[in-house]
Amino acid sequence: MTQNMTEGNISRQLLSYAVPLVLGNLFQLTYNAIDSMIVGNFIGKRALAAVGTAGPVMNMMILGISGICIGASVMMSHFFGGNKPEFLKKEMATVMVSGVWFSLLAAAAGFFAVGPLLRLLQVPRNIMDITAAYLRIILAGLPFTFLFNAASSALKAIGDSKTPLKFLIVCSVLNGLLDLVFIGIFHFGIVCSAVTTVAAEALSAIFCILYMYRRVPVLQLRASEFRVDRQLLWQTLQYGGVTALQQACQPVGKLMIQGTVNSLGVDVIAAFNAISRIDDYACLPEQSIAGSITTFVAQNEGAGREERVQKGFGAGMLLEVGYGLLICCAILLFRRPVMGLFVSGEDSAIIGLGSRYFGIMAFFYIFPALTNGIQGYFRGRKQMKLTLLGTLIQIGVRVLLVSVLVPVIGLNGVAFASAGGWLVMLLAEVPYYFYTRKRK
Repeated sequence: MTQNMTEGNISRQLLSYAVPLVLGNLFQLTYNAIDSMIVGNFIGKRALAAVGTAGPVMNMMILGISGICIGASVMMSHFFGGNKPEFLKKEMATVMVSGVWFSLLAAAAGFFAVGPLLRLLQVPRNIMDITAAYLRIILAGLPFTFLFNAASSALKAIGDSKTPLKFLIVCSVLNGLLDLVFIGIFHFGIVCSAVTTVAAEALSAIFCILYMYRRVPVLQLRASEFRVDRQLLWQTLQYGGVTALQQACQPVGKLMIQGTVNSLGVDVIAAFNAISRIDDYACLPEQSIAGSITTFVAQNEGAGREERVQKGFGAGMLLEVGYGLLICCAILLFRRPVMGLFVSGEDSAIIGLGSRYFGIMAFFYIFPALTNGIQGYFRGRKQMKLTLLGTLIQIGVRVLLVSVLVPVIGLNGVAFASAGGWLVMLLAEVPYYFYTRKRK
């Protein structure tokens, strides 16, 4: 169902768009955790270690795909809001055709590069073979991953965030059931886990594309329209490449922070791993609200409705602040039982570390709410380089402060360092926002 955000109630549109994004992201996190549980319980710790080892490589591939698709989605939102269906179709065709070719080449190159890459990462020999087999099958499914992300981005660009959620849920549940049957009952190995993942991705891509052809006329492409527009491709690569680089900064920064935390001992490492998972759940809704701001701003800028752009940004920031206050209260109230979900009651020291950390961090969740909202605004304005710069500033300051604070005050230093990174990011971006608004 398309949603033209250039008219109608702004707050209702932002909420109706953001909620499916929130649910989809939370569902994906939960599913990934359950998938790891199935592998660990029915195949064994070697298989679980192999999946965990393959994770960073898979994430880098997915970051590249999602970055390109985000850039394309912003452009399609501009065309949709500006009532330019011919350019919308040209952009969609360009992304689909070039993306499939790129993912096929990446899959082929990855097939041969897996071995040397795993040796470079110093993967233990006893899991080298199964990790390589798992990764090669996952890489073979890259074209399906791209098609689903591209189709989802096209639907989101025209205001439909509900349909991609439905297909994601159906196919993820199917993947889980296949894992339970073939791994839990028939005791197939890690190769089966990779095959079921690729099968689910293929089905999600097929369902999404069939839905577009049957229900969304504005996205229906004829065979003759599947051509690459070089100018649009260059613009998409510019926006998408910067976005992919921006997304890659976060895991790199987390790895550097993890290195500092690792010096504090096993209890702190365990507490930090649980904290990171809870942080992911806490911050995802803020990112989803930012996604709704991006689409709203892009559609209305494409339609030339500057006043509505500013009203939508203001309403989106109110949603971000409201959620930031809500998650602050929730974390303060439930931080001990939530930490208890990740460790047994016997590990009271770990629960205590996490509880004290969240007693501080809860008050800082308002800052990423603000930074995500501003990033969503600038992304909708096609100012991807600015969002990359803001992320680099935030990560750089956070890593620097972690290296200074953690050796002195322990794990709580990560919370203060995070707040410092977000504050410096706001000090850089907020004045620029008012500067650009004054110019307009």
